[in-house]
Amino acid sequence: MRISVLASGSSGNAAVVEAGGTCLLVDCGISCRQLLTRMEALGIDPERIEAVLLTHEHDDHVKGLEVFLRRHPVPVLATPGTVKGMAAPPPGAGALASGREVRLGTITVLPVPTSHDAREPVGFVLESAGHRVGFVTDTGVVTQLLAERLAGCHALLLECNHDRDMLRVGPYPWPLKQRIASRTGHLSNEQSCGALERLVHSGLEVVVGMHVSQTNNNPGLVARELAAVLAGSGVRLAVASQHSALVVEREAGRDAGPPLG
Repeated sequence: MRISVLASGSSGNAAVVEAGGTCLLVDCGISCRQLLTRMEALGIDPERIEAVLLTHEHDDHVKGLEVFLRRHPVPVLATPGTVKGMAAPPPGAGALASGREVRLGTITVLPVPTSHDAREPVGFVLESAGHRVGFVTDTGVVTQLLAERLAGCHALLLECNHDRDMLRVGPYPWPLKQRIASRTGHLSNEQSCGALERLVHSGLEVVVGMHVSQTNNNPGLVARELAAVLAGSGVRLAVASQHSALVVEREAGRDAGPPLG
């Protein structure tokens, strides 16, 4: 399985998941031009994309979708709430329900509800050839259900949006600070580390910090805090970026090398 995080942050999110000949796009929150440029740089042919999975309807997850679909018409899978919340929902979009698995080629997709101020947001557990990947951004808390679904994953792509102190003293207006720090906002580094402490197990191979705020956090801080939780475990660690792609790759039955930037 190969996961290419094309962008992750407050300004736009998109990732490509490939396994056994199946190729899926998770979110499309950057411009189509940026999306295609970053895919080309990684050798990903957009014609191979078989479907788009949406976590929720916020602009930083869907703003490039309409143009992408005009050029590359493929099915869009999202929860009914996400579809209803979109300004321009793709015709025929839908078919995702929290807790109900969907098989797309060689990849099984399990949508898991998250706690975010969107209509019906989800994260995903993606599985192929026995390899499980947890993909969670945009949640104010890690609920017991979410933690249970993420248990046993070999790779975790987990939101580390903000440092609480940086958010508190930073330039955002108070109502926005309250929203971000709320139970329907975004995970702090401290919350992500707390979740990771529960989710570390002998089969966990890689952790990727996701959706890092450029104003209220920094990648070095994320890496240090997550590394403290993972110390001695042998788990590889990376932090995704808004501006450049990150590739995490693992072949079935074989350990992969470190994530590639």
